[in-house]
Formats: sequence, C-alpha cells, structure tokens
Amino acid sequence: MNGRLGTLTSLYVTQYLGVGFITVGLTAILRDGGTSLDTLALLQFVGLVWPLKFLWAPILDRYGSRRRGHYRSWLLVLQAGLVLSLLALLPFDRPAGQLGPIVAICAAYVFLSATQDIAVDAVAVRLLSARARGAGNGVQVAASYLGNLLGGGACVVVYDRFGWRPAILLLAGLTALGLLVVWRFREPDRADRVGSAAQAYRALLSVFAQPGCRWWTFGVVPLVYTGAGAAYALVTPALVDAGWSLGRIGVVTGVVTSAPAVVAGLLAGAGVGRFGRGAVLVVAGVSLAVSTALLLPLLTGRAPVGGTVAALCCFMAAYTVANVVLYTVNMDYSRPGTGGTDFTVLSSFGLVCSFVAASIGLAAADRAGYPAVAVACVVLVVLGVGVGVAHQRRFAPAAGSDAGDEPPVAEPRRAEPVRR
Repeated sequence: MNGRLGTLTSLYVTQYLGVGFITVGLTAILRDGGTSLDTLALLQFVGLVWPLKFLWAPILDRYGSRRRGHYRSWLLVLQAGLVLSLLALLPFDRPAGQLGPIVAICAAYVFLSATQDIAVDAVAVRLLSARARGAGNGVQVAASYLGNLLGGGACVVVYDRFGWRPAILLLAGLTALGLLVVWRFREPDRADRVGSAAQAYRALLSVFAQPGCRWWTFGVVPLVYTGAGAAYALVTPALVDAGWSLGRIGVVTGVVTSAPAVVAGLLAGAGVGRFGRGAVLVVAGVSLAVSTALLLPLLTGRAPVGGTVAALCCFMAAYTVANVVLYTVNMDYSRPGTGGTDFTVLSSFGLVCSFVAASIGLAAADRAGYPAVAVACVVLVVLGVGVGVAHQRRFAPAAGSDAGDEPPVAEPRRAEPVRR
C-alpha cells in the first residue's frame, strides 16, 4: 500500500506544480512586470478547463493500451506533455511583453494537467481499498497545496534570484520526476474495460443511480461547498479593503497558507481511515465554523497581520479537511470500470458549486456586508455536515473493507449497469 500511495503522491504533486506556478507564481511575475489586473484576471480563466474535464473523461476509461497498461499508457503521454509544455515557456524570458503565447501554452498545460488528473484518479479508484481511500484523497488534496507551495513559491524565489529560465527548468525538472514514476509503474491488468465509448459516456449519468449518490452529490456537496466556497471568496477583497498590498496577499494566500493545508490534508486522510468519513466530516464542519468566526475581524475591516494570517491558516486547514472527506466519498461512488468518469463528474460538480458560490457570495456581500454572508456560510456548512452524517450512517462502506476492486455499495436494481 505504501508503494501505491507513493506513486499517487508523486503524480498528484507533479500535476499541481505547473498549476501552482500559473495561478500564483506567474501571476506575481506578470504583475511585477506591470501587467494590469484585468489582464491577469483573463489568465485565471484557463482554470475553467478543470470543471469541464468530465466531457472527455469517458474517452480515457474506454481507450488505452493493454500492453503498456490502460491508464499508464495515457499517463506516459500526458506526463511527457506536461514537461514539454513547461519547456515551451523557456524562450519567453520577458513574460509581461509576450503574454499571448504564454497564455496559449498555459492553456495547453492546464488541459494536459486536467486530463492527467482523470487518469490518476482512475488509477487511485482501482488501487485503493475502501480503508485506504481516505489516505489516498488526503494525499491528493495535500498535493494540490504542495504544488502551490513549490510552483507558486519556490519557483518565484528562483526567478527572483536567478531569472526566468532557471525557474522554468526547475519546474520542468520536478515535473519530469513524475514521468520516471509512471515509467516504473506497473498497472494491474484490466479486465473490466467498457465495451464502447457510448457505454463509457452513459456512466456520466448512471453513476448517480447508485444508492445514496444523489443524496450525497446534490445535498451534501452543494451545501458544504457553497458555504466554504463563498466564505473563501470574501477573503481577497476583504484583505484589499483592509489595505494589504497585492504582494502580501499573494504570498499569504498562495504560499503561507499552503503549509498547514498540506499537513491538514494528510492528517484528515489518516483520520478518515481510522475514525470514518462521518466523524472527520464533523471535525471539518466545526473547524470551518470556528475558523470563519476567526475571520470576522478581517471581515469587519480590522486585519492585523499576525491574527489574520493565523485565521487564514486555520480556515484553509479546515477547508482541506472538508475536501478530503468529500473526495473520499466521491471515490466510494466511483466504479472500477469507469473510475475516471465517475470520480471526475462527481468532483467537477463540486468545483462548479465552488465557482458559483464565489460569485453569489461576493454579490451578497455587496448588499448585506461581509459578516452577514460569513454567518450564512457557517449555517450552510453546518446543514451540509448534518445531511452528510445522516448519509454516512446509512451508506458508509462496511468497516474493514479492503477490496480495492469492488464498488462500496450495491448497484441499484433499476439502474442500467455499465457493461464491462
């Protein structure tokens, strides 16, 4: 099991290195070069590829090499593509004046990264037993923040001291380590390949026919993600209103808060395996409520550096714990034959909820103020945790389940199963 988690850790971390660089590091570099905020906002739109990746996830479940490994054959191409797309940034050592090609390369990288994520998630669905899914998803969530820390922090430090090309070479070199991991990885033989692309695409809807899946996806997920996502959306404008510089905001929200989030993700993953999904979900809900309360001084216009950084670290740690539980249950509902599609569509719905929540939260804050929206966010999270605990009491995987190749719940009698 340690070898499996090690493989997944390497792939998840290298996947998020470039994403962290694009969303945090490159943004800071471009801003330092005089790029306007409106232009930087356009760069963030490349991230919208991630919520849309469910549209091509069934292709990865259907097609793949039997000789090289079904998902391994995808990963070899995608991981190599990630490295090459980063190397393609080398000639643009004055990024502020060459924004067009840089955005195009970044968009290609994000597409490859999102597709690689589908394949890695599918591998995780097949390799991890019910007991190990918490640890696996703790690694996944922690890896996203570690990618921010390295790609958005360390690479910017290298850029500041040594220049553009050393920073890009470091980023590409770290990403290439994932290619070595894929090369050495031996994927178990797959006997449950779907028979056609049409059958693979039917999994986009049939996943919701499993017992309790609609309850979880359209009840728990929107409540928790709307509450947490709307609360987080308030942070940056509140920091700006409090007089923080853009540089300090970027460092604190993109780098400093990543360290406790990494630790929280790993601890939450271990906790899910030991105490169960419902118990860790309660911890996440209580932590989000407390940390949101700690943000109230910021939301009322008072933002002392020490207290604000501590509150943000607590909030991000709590948000991470919630993500680990939500991802773990999503994996519980991901069937081995269509793991890439199932996990992707369930997780993409959560991403959409977060994007919508951010927009609604900011619009509501403009009318009612930051504190009122924060209180509403806490209420939504508490409701979501309550619904989630009730769901887990009825549909949680059997204690001690070790089968890594069986779905956690029985297929519904009336649902049309995916033929394998």
